[in-house]
Amino acid sequence: MDLTFLFVIFLIGFIGSYISGMVGIGGSIIKYPMLLYIPPLFGLAAFSAHEVSGISAVQVFFATIGGVWAYRKGGYLNKPLIIYMGSAILIGSIIGSYGSRFMTEGGINLVYGVLALIAAVMMFVPKKGLDDIPLDQVKFNKWLAAFFALIVGIGAGIVGAAGAFLLVPIMLVVLKIPTRMTIATSLAITFISSIGSTAGKLATGQVDYIPAAIMIIASLIASPLGAAAGKRVNTKILQVILSVLILATSIKIWMDIL
Repeated sequence: MDLTFLFVIFLIGFIGSYISGMVGIGGSIIKYPMLLYIPPLFGLAAFSAHEVSGISAVQVFFATIGGVWAYRKGGYLNKPLIIYMGSAILIGSIIGSYGSRFMTEGGINLVYGVLALIAAVMMFVPKKGLDDIPLDQVKFNKWLAAFFALIVGIGAGIVGAAGAFLLVPIMLVVLKIPTRMTIATSLAITFISSIGSTAGKLATGQVDYIPAAIMIIASLIASPLGAAAGKRVNTKILQVILSVLILATSIKIWMDIL
């Protein structure tokens, strides 16, 4: 446990949390592959898929707190959407995170690869006129939102994510929620989801505490900074950044699986 290890883990947490705060995701879509692949590049021991999913789950819990706090003003948080999707995703994430203890590392990576691929495809579906809808006039199908959130929660719980990388395209493409409201609201739903994921990972002994603590510190610093930057960036640019991140991650994971 040397300074190089501490620095690399902190850097992964900082970069991932800054981007996650900016584009409205918990960060596991970015940090999961970073934790898997970057430490060995510095001659450090590689984490197992179970360790990465455990560290990611705990870190996302704290990263989303910072993001939601930064977005708490301005009418971006859709409370009914948070209640319906948040309660459903919490149930799903508890089921998924507890069930992941019975899966192989290859199985966890496969679930992650499938989720990332679905999210990547959805992000490239045209989303016209979304940001012309006034925030106080946004409507959505409550039960459809809850159903998708439950399914996302199960898959995300398995890989230690909170599911925002899937929630965001679902909210944009299926539920037709404006971009900035999607970013802010998905962070709040992700926070609720991460409660279930974190509890499941802790209960099944899948968390490496020192790297998790370093990632938490990085998250609390970087996530609010990213959220503040996200408020100033054009919504089209935010969508492109998220699309590219999800696509690149999906390609890398599938290259390893195949």
